[in-house]
Amino acid sequence: MPRMYTRTGDKGETGLFSGERVPKDSLRIEAYGTVDELSSWIGHARSLMQDKEVDTVLEKVQRDLFIVSAELSTRPRKEEPQKAARVTEAMVKDLEQEIDRLDAELPPLSTFIFPIGTTAATALHIARTVARRAERRTVALAKEEELNPRVVPYLNRLSSLLFVLARVVNKRSGAKEKKWALRLE
Repeated sequence: MPRMYTRTGDKGETGLFSGERVPKDSLRIEAYGTVDELSSWIGHARSLMQDKEVDTVLEKVQRDLFIVSAELSTRPRKEEPQKAARVTEAMVKDLEQEIDRLDAELPPLSTFIFPIGTTAATALHIARTVARRAERRTVALAKEEELNPRVVPYLNRLSSLLFVLARVVNKRSGAKEKKWALRLE
């Protein structure tokens, strides 16, 4: 039986999808490592989910995040076209359509809300914050290296979708939103 450890990372390096070795604290590793963390939080939210429609949306997102991770873990080569799946404009548009569809059932917001509610909704709020961090890490990477220009918009829309999903889960379960006010009343 093969072992679950290789010892190849013991000196602070890891391998990209291409086999190239890079430091574990490189921007590229930070970006796709944060996307991996995001997918795990979405998996946690799904484990708490009782809304089948929301779970279906989240399953598709997790599948898409494997494409995002594959792109971030592969440095593009000019001499060889990238064969891996790529984040597409259609993927970004799909998120926008889900946001619009789900947001239509929610009351409009005029102030910030606290990230509270059901356990599934709060897990989605955590996933949203990790999505925003993944976006920041990817923006930093894009300043240093060439990236597919659709990756950042995908992560940006995903954080918005996770926010809307958290609100939808709370609304459908009857959990009230707690609005932020400068002073508690």
